[in-house]
Amino acid sequence: MRQIILDTETTGLSPALGHRIIEVAAVEMINRRLTGNHYHCYLNPEREIDSGAQQVHGISLEFLQDKPKFSEVSQEFLTFVAGGELVIHNAPFDVGFLNHELALLSLEPVETYCAGVVDTLKLAKELHPGQKNNLDALCRRYEVDNSNRTLHGALLDAELLAEVYLAMTRGQESLMIEMAPAAQSITTEASLTPSLPLHVLYASAEELAAHAALLGDIDKASKGACVWNKLE
Repeated sequence: MRQIILDTETTGLSPALGHRIIEVAAVEMINRRLTGNHYHCYLNPEREIDSGAQQVHGISLEFLQDKPKFSEVSQEFLTFVAGGELVIHNAPFDVGFLNHELALLSLEPVETYCAGVVDTLKLAKELHPGQKNNLDALCRRYEVDNSNRTLHGALLDAELLAEVYLAMTRGQESLMIEMAPAAQSITTEASLTPSLPLHVLYASAEELAAHAALLGDIDKASKGACVWNKLE
């Protein structure tokens, strides 16, 4: 299975207010193994960045002035995520922004190009109800090193989320193993039949006498407690 762990940074909280994506990152994982392939791009939003948002991610409009617009990278981005299952923390937020950007280009929603969306925030709330389930809290809970996360950044957050997601869903690996068909042990009459004739060797008279003498010595030494004599 190909999964794409994805994160975005934006100019604000809502695309309905005209806010745009300024950074997008996607990390590839196949069969629960990170491949090292990723997509990462900063974007010129062509609008101001809310001060609150800038305090979160630290990305300035000046830094983005020479970066491409989403329209210039949209096909490259869609090619990378196509066919994969998206894994996103608080998926409605990121999917909402992605679909807003795609709609501005008269393109279909991102779900059209992908195999589905997994919301790790929803998953975390189901696993840990009533607890903090933001990315930092999950990193602490699952012992994922997030010491480099002083600010939000799409690529770093996607990489951290990949580790958190693997830790959260580790039990599914055991489940998949249990669901795998076990190798059947087939016993047939032929498998029980020796391929060569079985020869039985009987003890000689001398061997029987030696055995009886040994049992007698054991019985004498144990003061009549020799078990083998009692069985005979």
